[in-house]
Amino acid sequence: MRLLNYLKPHTWLLGLASVFMLFSSLFDGISLGMIVPVFDKIIANNRDIIVSNKAPQFIKDLVLKINSMPQGILLNWILIFIFSMFFLKAIFEFLDSYCMNETGYRIIRDVRNSLYQKLLKLSMDFYGKQKAGALVSRITYDTTVVRDAITEGLRDLIFQTMQVLVYLTVLFSMVLFFSIPIWMVFSILVIIPVIMLPVVQIGRKLRKISTQSQDTMADLNTTLYESISGNAIVKAFSMENYEYEKFSKQNQQYYKIMMKSIIRIIGVSPFTEFVGIACAGFIIWFGGREVITGQLSPGAFAAFLGALFSLLKPFKRLSRVHTINQQALAAAVRVFEILDAKETISEIPGAKDLLPVKEKISFKGACFKYDEKEILKDINIEAKRGDVIAVVGPSGVGKTTLVNLLPRFYDPFKGSVEIDGTDVKDFKISSLRRQIGIVTQETFLFNDTVKANICYGNPGADINKIKEAASLANASKFIEAMPQGYDTIIGERGFRLSGGEKQRLAIARALFKNPPILILDEATSQLDTESERLVQEAIERLMQGRTVFVIAHRLSTISHANKIVVLHHGRIAEQGKHEELMQKNGLYSKYYKLQFREDLFKED
Repeated sequence: MRLLNYLKPHTWLLGLASVFMLFSSLFDGISLGMIVPVFDKIIANNRDIIVSNKAPQFIKDLVLKINSMPQGILLNWILIFIFSMFFLKAIFEFLDSYCMNETGYRIIRDVRNSLYQKLLKLSMDFYGKQKAGALVSRITYDTTVVRDAITEGLRDLIFQTMQVLVYLTVLFSMVLFFSIPIWMVFSILVIIPVIMLPVVQIGRKLRKISTQSQDTMADLNTTLYESISGNAIVKAFSMENYEYEKFSKQNQQYYKIMMKSIIRIIGVSPFTEFVGIACAGFIIWFGGREVITGQLSPGAFAAFLGALFSLLKPFKRLSRVHTINQQALAAAVRVFEILDAKETISEIPGAKDLLPVKEKISFKGACFKYDEKEILKDINIEAKRGDVIAVVGPSGVGKTTLVNLLPRFYDPFKGSVEIDGTDVKDFKISSLRRQIGIVTQETFLFNDTVKANICYGNPGADINKIKEAASLANASKFIEAMPQGYDTIIGERGFRLSGGEKQRLAIARALFKNPPILILDEATSQLDTESERLVQEAIERLMQGRTVFVIAHRLSTISHANKIVVLHHGRIAEQGKHEELMQKNGLYSKYYKLQFREDLFKED
């Protein structure tokens, strides 16, 4: 029912499809009525059709007119009528199928849009617990299963129900108008529970199997995503066979699960058909004796059998609808798990726009933890406008987590991060992040042009400003050497670029944004010495009047910082200027001297 909420904007389309289905079903029922004159007047050699006194007057008048017609003329009219009915039925079937497919694809378009929008809003902690391939599987594979339930399942639920009602109307009409024994109709009541009970049981199992298949498909997508995006590492470690075996096992598991599902799905149809045929055979045996003794019209009995056999198809389809719906329910649960996921980083009502920093940025007793593991403890830092704050410490100590509190990728569970005395939680998230430029060690570039990557967030920007940013980042030389220059497509994640070139493009992107606050997370780690020198010069020029947080592995690059913060076991062990910390002869001095000796060793 929750999934059907997505149907509301398109109910008119579903209503139109239902009208087309109704006409198509009615033509089926009317066509069955033609069996009576064909059998009685044509096949039975001009035998008069006998109608009950209970029949309405228009039926009696129609039968009287048919009885008075010569066989040849009647045959011509019957053929014209049947051809007309099936022609119109074909048109309405096409229209209803088109409308239902249109409805299904519109709904899934909306569901996918909702999913993607939700994924964009979800906080970084959500992505830390999820596999990228599994999330892609939810948007692609799971929504396709749901679409099948709408385009096929919902259509059959409406259409086949109409068919059942039409055929039951024909059956009861035969009873009322042509004296068919009522027990023949009630025999159908035996068929329904015999068919539906095992179908319901199978459906329950299918829902469980479908959940397993969707989980396995998510694993398959994850393996594919990792092995393709990390292809260089796979080749470097000669792990092709290992990755193939891993994928092959998951693929085999998916195959087995799907075969379990298929066996149950295809088993429903012959079972329902067998039960229906057994019941029909029983009716034919008793009804046939009535026709032989002349107590029952062969045409009426043939029409009754036609309606009875026609009932088998909608019952078979309706039993399949149940299995489709069970699969869709399993997929819908996975879809709504994402849509229901809580956004841990949210905007408070009445949040205000952030103006450029006037005085300072402050971390006041900020504490952060992943799940139950505390990463940062009682962080107190004050950065005045225009300060360069360097954060150093061993890997895994929480340096990146610390700077990620500023753009609210995460929120501290205790303490606060403030800009000019106002908690960043009081600002609009988009306004806050517009003021911050970020360059990380793990560079991410889009499969687009060089120009689009540099001016990301501002499409259609002035090319001269883009070139200026590239020049400041020492990237213009290699860009202009590319086949199409700034219009060159760089491939997925910048595949066609070297590590240093990727990093310089990322720096150019941050420079183009020209934000008042900069976060440089190992921003120069991928550059050679000459490029690093030029980029450092550009960054120093950019720092005028701006506040910069730098995470640097090479301590020689941050000796000019206004304040160096040394993290140790999640706490601030030391902070101060380079000279002050060297005189203290503490952790920073130890790191610096150790790195200095390593640099001398490398030079030797």
